[in-house]
Amino acid sequence: MKKIEAVFKPFKLDEVREALSAIGVSGLTVTEVKGFGRQKGHTELYRGAEYVVDFLPKIKVEVVVADSLLEAAIDAIIKSARTGKIGDGKIFVTEVSQVLRIRTGETGEAAI
Repeated sequence: MKKIEAVFKPFKLDEVREALSAIGVSGLTVTEVKGFGRQKGHTELYRGAEYVVDFLPKIKVEVVVADSLLEAAIDAIIKSARTGKIGDGKIFVTEVSQVLRIRTGETGEAAI
C-alpha cells in the first residue's frame, strides 16, 4: 500500500476528488495548507499599500491506495490538478506498512 500526498491549487480540489472517485478511490483527507516553492509568493495591493504574500494557499490531499491503483491515482491527480502554470504543486508517495479500521478491526487493504 502507498500513501499519496498531493499539494495543489485550491480551485482544483473538486476536479481532483472527482478524478480519484472515478478510478475507485473511496476515501481521502483534505487539508488547507500554506506554502511556497519556486513560486516564492507574490505581492498584492491592499488599500493603496503593497505587501508581500510569502505563503500561498494550497490544498493537501492524502489518500492511501493499493499498489495496483497507485499509477492510476497519480495520473488522475496530475491530469486534474495541472494548469500548466507555476505553482501547480507536488505529489509525494510513501510506503504504508499497516492500515487498521478502528470500527471493524479490519486490517490491510480491506481497511482502505
